[in-house]
Amino acid sequence: MTNRPADLDQRPRAHEMARYFDLIASGGKTTEIKVDDSSRKRLKEGDLLRFTCRNQEVLTRITRIARYDTFDEMFEHEPVSSVNPNASKADQLRNIREIYPPEREALGVVAIGIELVEARAEGP
Repeated sequence: MTNRPADLDQRPRAHEMARYFDLIASGGKTTEIKVDDSSRKRLKEGDLLRFTCRNQEVLTRITRIARYDTFDEMFEHEPVSSVNPNASKADQLRNIREIYPPEREALGVVAIGIELVEARAEGP
């Protein structure tokens, strides 16, 4: 039996990511939040973002971009329900900090407004 590193047990499970994908695909999640690393600094309004999960993909368009110093500050300005309509602010902060440790949050936070363009299942 292989021992798993302890930090793997702290990462979100695949079903967590599928849940977020399903919220995007249904149009329920209209704000995607990320740390503001170098790849996010190139994003601009009107750009297309493709999300994939299993054999499905969703194409979205960026409607707005807002930058903040921390996730706490972001939630002072962004509707909690636009990020995840099924979770409280406290739950969302806990979940996002499991994904992004403090040194990543220190890069800043970007809230990306998205609208659904198309969703489709890939098949053989």
